[in-house]
Amino acid sequence: MSQQPSGDNAFPAPSEGMAMTLFLTVSDVARSRRFYSEVLGGEIVLADNPCTIKLANSWVIMNPGGGPTPDKPDVTLRPPDGSNTVSSFMNLRVADIQATYADWTARGAEFLTPPIDREAELRCYLRDPDGYLIEVGQATGMLHGHFARKEKKTSPGDRRPD
Repeated sequence: MSQQPSGDNAFPAPSEGMAMTLFLTVSDVARSRRFYSEVLGGEIVLADNPCTIKLANSWVIMNPGGGPTPDKPDVTLRPPDGSNTVSSFMNLRVADIQATYADWTARGAEFLTPPIDREAELRCYLRDPDGYLIEVGQATGMLHGHFARKEKKTSPGDRRPD
């Protein structure tokens, strides 16, 4: 099942600057690989060691947990414990949240709620197979809703002379 990286979807190794990736400690790499590729539509760059999925304009890197290593002494990696307390989550911005919700639900995603109008955005959440929380949102208020309706404040220097 190993795939070779190619073109824009190659393993994130910039020749200058940096690239943003998200590392997830997962309990079952194959199960997580299926979720991020088949449900969310990511492209498998590397199937294992580490599993790397190109997802939109970033990458998700997944490996099983483990104990300390020389470069991270006293650190143990493990997936979430299943609790309802979260310290961080992935945030995916989409162009059409209703279409994304319908598509991903048909592929097996289980959302906590349908998309909810939060004035500046429509958003909903789902969890991946290990319990990582993923926010899916569509900006609305920034373009034509809540924030666009606020009055633009001007200062005396902004006024045009009569």
